[in-house]
Amino acid sequence: MFSFDVDQSNKPALYADLLAAVDAVTQDEPDAIANMANVAALIWEFVPHLNWAGFYRMVDGELVLGPFQGKAACIRIPVGRGVCGAAAHARATQLVKDVHAFPGHIACDAASASEIVVPLMHEGQLLGVLDLDSPNAARFDEEDQAGLEAVCARLAPRLSK
Repeated sequence: MFSFDVDQSNKPALYADLLAAVDAVTQDEPDAIANMANVAALIWEFVPHLNWAGFYRMVDGELVLGPFQGKAACIRIPVGRGVCGAAAHARATQLVKDVHAFPGHIACDAASASEIVVPLMHEGQLLGVLDLDSPNAARFDEEDQAGLEAVCARLAPRLSK
């Protein structure tokens, strides 16, 4: 079993600790679902002020719900629809400070106010997306984006074994 101490008051330190934890639990595990489940749990534990943290997997041209922490969620999201679909379509992180102002936002939880979605890319292939929601407006910033992109870059090769 793993035990991690995290400094939530310092974002660079938090994301460095999170990345080390991701390494510890995924390094030798070949199962993609197990790795996504553990990473969703780590993010839920490490990153404050979330109401949803998890993955959508790319399956037959659409995003399909994967491991997560939080309330029940939308199961399938077409590429190009909502924040997750926009991230998948653009293959670029979507940092949304106010989800209510995002055209076509899919409200799986009415309490969500802000969202960040990071694509999981490996060797040019879109494997899915990491999705984090918060009940706080403007919860996510460029430090969160950099930290979560580093996590996804480390995790993605471990999802395609």
